[in-house]
Amino acid sequence: MPNTFLHPFTNPSWGQEDLINVVKAKGSILWDDKGKDYVDGLASLWYCHVGHDEKRIINAVTDQMNTLATYNTFAPFTNDVAVRAADAVAEVSPHPDGRVFFASSGSESIDTALKISRLVQQRRGHADKQIVVKRTRGYHGVNFGGTSAQGIETNRTGWGDLVPHFMEAPADDIEAMASIFAQHGANIAAVLTEPLQGAGGVFPPPEGYLEGLRRLCDDHDALMIHDEVICGFGRTGSWFGSQTFGVTPDLITFAKGVTSGYQPVSGVIMSKQVGEELETLNDLLRHGYTYSGHPAGMAAVMANIQVIKDDGLVERANYVGEKISAGLQALQDDGMIESFDGVGAIWGAELGRNAVPVRDHMLHVNGVVVRPVYTRIAMCPPLILTDDEIARLLDSLAEGLTVTPVDA
Repeated sequence: MPNTFLHPFTNPSWGQEDLINVVKAKGSILWDDKGKDYVDGLASLWYCHVGHDEKRIINAVTDQMNTLATYNTFAPFTNDVAVRAADAVAEVSPHPDGRVFFASSGSESIDTALKISRLVQQRRGHADKQIVVKRTRGYHGVNFGGTSAQGIETNRTGWGDLVPHFMEAPADDIEAMASIFAQHGANIAAVLTEPLQGAGGVFPPPEGYLEGLRRLCDDHDALMIHDEVICGFGRTGSWFGSQTFGVTPDLITFAKGVTSGYQPVSGVIMSKQVGEELETLNDLLRHGYTYSGHPAGMAAVMANIQVIKDDGLVERANYVGEKISAGLQALQDDGMIESFDGVGAIWGAELGRNAVPVRDHMLHVNGVVVRPVYTRIAMCPPLILTDDEIARLLDSLAEGLTVTPVDA
């Protein structure tokens, strides 16, 4: 029987007995209510970079809540911890001299960036620049703006009419993108793209693709938005995917890894130029969320960034990636997978068949959490994953490929 809690991205008819009840987590390991342990090969949902039960973050949040647990940051109020958290985010980003806006979820950060990109064009006198161009396979949250910006069609259907002025280009086709700009460049406000497409199956950009997008935006006075909700805070082997791939956007959305999930925090980093554009408003920025700059969340931001620095986790992402990619290469050499893609500590294996049965075997038999995306298995573990845990993940994938029927 379904219970009162309506789970996200879950069949509403399912009951508690159909789900795994997680009761404890530490490091890269989870335990359910039956005592079974699992390797968390997805960092919960692409976000627990520092691993579970990290006391340095827990203690920082507790200390903050014992001082100032919560208060809003709408004018005329502020708090020092939000200011310091913004400084900490900007410092490690491609825009150390930019501005940082805080929200609570990746979906909110996307809608914020979409609104800011249109506002900037309005401020520049370009009233007709409202089109946002997005890519097939792109995942940009589930608020109305992000749903409209979805490059995953199944997530767009069933809701009725969505937000207008979005256009979609094939994921890796820079010529198709150039054609859209040639026809509609005068009306394009921005391009929205993940540096590496994550939830769509883990697809790094083709060589030169992001550079081509940057040129198209520059040539047509459009803003470039990087959705780094998954890529940010060390996941790709740099602090941000923008740095990994060497292309600097005008706006960066972030969430997930900014606190490793210990508090629900997200936001938008904007370039100095975009920030200065907003400073000329001479009026309120009529956008914000109840929990923008929430003190306890801001404490988690600063503590999480410090843990990543102190423990060298940006560099460790590359170490984890080298181990995983070597294992995937061996599986490809043995003909067990067709191909694989990734960078840093985020990888996707192309199976050439339905990935769900393989995931189910890994999860229910071997106790390894990964994510099936059509014919691909996505892996995005905590950056602290040990060698033994990496081996368990890869051995489980090999076993799942061996014992599940190809035509399942």
